[in-house]
Amino acid sequence: MTALKNDRFLRALLKQPVDVTPVWMMRQAGRYLPEYRASRAKAGDFMSLCMNPELACEVTLQPLERYPLDAAILFSDILTVPDAMGLGLYFETGEGPRFKKVVSTIADIEALPIPDPEKDLGYVMDAVRTIRRELNGRVPLIGFSGSPWTLATYMVEGGSSKDFRKSKAMLYENPQAMHALLDKLAQSVTSYLNGQILAGAQAVQIFDSWGGSLSAAAYQEFSLAYMRKIVDGLIREHDGRRVPVIMFTKGGGLWLESMAEVGVEALGLDWTCDIGEARRRVGDKVALQGNMDPSVLYAKPDAIRAEVARILASFGHGDGHVFNLGHGITPEVDPAHAGAFIESVHELSAQYHG
Repeated sequence: MTALKNDRFLRALLKQPVDVTPVWMMRQAGRYLPEYRASRAKAGDFMSLCMNPELACEVTLQPLERYPLDAAILFSDILTVPDAMGLGLYFETGEGPRFKKVVSTIADIEALPIPDPEKDLGYVMDAVRTIRRELNGRVPLIGFSGSPWTLATYMVEGGSSKDFRKSKAMLYENPQAMHALLDKLAQSVTSYLNGQILAGAQAVQIFDSWGGSLSAAAYQEFSLAYMRKIVDGLIREHDGRRVPVIMFTKGGGLWLESMAEVGVEALGLDWTCDIGEARRRVGDKVALQGNMDPSVLYAKPDAIRAEVARILASFGHGDGHVFNLGHGITPEVDPAHAGAFIESVHELSAQYHG
C-alpha cells in the first residue's frame, strides 16, 4: 500500500508527537457542501449514494478538496448493518430512517443472520478499496460502525426515537432478548469493521449515538460490555501499522473512566464535557477526540477561532488530541466557517506541540 504523506491523525491517536493538532469533522462529507448535494441528486437518493462505491468515494473526497483535513471518513451509514440483516432500510422525507421489519420477539432475533462483509455489505468494502486507491496516501481513511445498543434501538423501534420506549421496555422486561440481540450485533459489527480494515480502513470509530440515553448501570451492561466485546475481536495490526480504535458515546461524559478501560486508543467526547477535565480523569490511558459544539460553526470566524483557542488551551500541551466537533456538522453551516475552523486548529495548536 502507498506510504502516508500525512499521518498526524494516526500519530495523535497513538499519543505520538505531532507538529500540530490533527482535525477532521464528523459528517464532514455531508449536506453543508453544495457539491455533496449535487452528488446525492445524481444518485437519486441517500441509499443509492451509499451503495454506489464510485459516488461514495466522490463524496468522501469532496471535503478534502476544500480543506486541509487530516483524515477522510468513509461515506456510509450506521444502518447498513441492520439492513444487511434483512430489515429493509428506507428513508422517509422529513422522517429519517425507517425499517420495513422490526425486531420485537426472541424468534425475530434468532432469525437474524450475521452479515458477511464481502457478500452482504460488499458495496461498503468496495467503497473502502476505491477511496484508499483514490486517496493515494494523502491522509488516513477512517472506517466506522454504530454500536450494538445504538443499532438495536433502531431495529426495535423501527426507526428513530425520542424516548426509546420499546427498546428500554425490552431491556428491562426481557433482558435475555435484548442481550441476545446485542450479542448478535456485536458479532456482526466485529466482522463488519474487520472487513473494512482488511479492505483498507486505517482507523475505525464506533458510534454509540444513543448510549447516553441509558442509566449508569444499563450503560455498563447493555452498551459498554458489547463495545468491549467488539474491541476484543478487532484486527489491531494491518499493513505493518497499528489500527487505532475510537469509541464515541454521545452523552457518555459521566463514564469516561470505565470507557478508558475497554482497550481503545481514543475516546470521542461530545461538547458537554470539558476536554481538560476529561484528560485529567483518563490520564495517559487514551487519546481524546473532540469536542467543539457544532453550533459554534454558525458564528462568525472570529468567534469560531476563540472557541478553538479555548479548547486547545483546556487540553493543554502534549500529544494525544485529535480536534473534532462534539457531534456531526449540521447541514446549515456555511462551508467558509468550516474552513475557518480547520485553519484555526492548525494555526493555533502548533504552540502546544514540540
